[in-house]
Amino acid sequence: QLQLVESGGGLVQPGGSLRLSCVASGLSLDGYAIGWFRQAPGKERDRVSCVHSIGDWWDYADSVKGRFTSSRDNAKKTVYLQMNALKPEDTGIYYCAARTMGVFTLCSTRPTDFSSWGQGTQVTVSS
Repeated sequence: QLQLVESGGGLVQPGGSLRLSCVASGLSLDGYAIGWFRQAPGKERDRVSCVHSIGDWWDYADSVKGRFTSSRDNAKKTVYLQMNALKPEDTGIYYCAARTMGVFTLCSTRPTDFSSWGQGTQVTVSS
């Protein structure tokens, strides 16, 4: 069973940066599409970015384009989310998630399409 653990969250000032990591265990990330999601207090969980199981093209939510960069390292079983120019509205719990439909798996904007989730890491952007 694939398990995911996020880390790297914390308190930062507006304009600051954070680098989140998501480490997988149990199974390889090969064949999995990966997504980053976040959930602000009192709001629904939204997609931040996602990548297909094949290739390295990440799709980003409009709210984070140009500021966030996601990457994956299957050899290290780790996914990263580099967050720059953070804004207060970026505050929330950040989750990594994975899904697989076999060898070729597309990313998805729907949280329900992802079967494996980490516990989340808190990101707070405040002066």
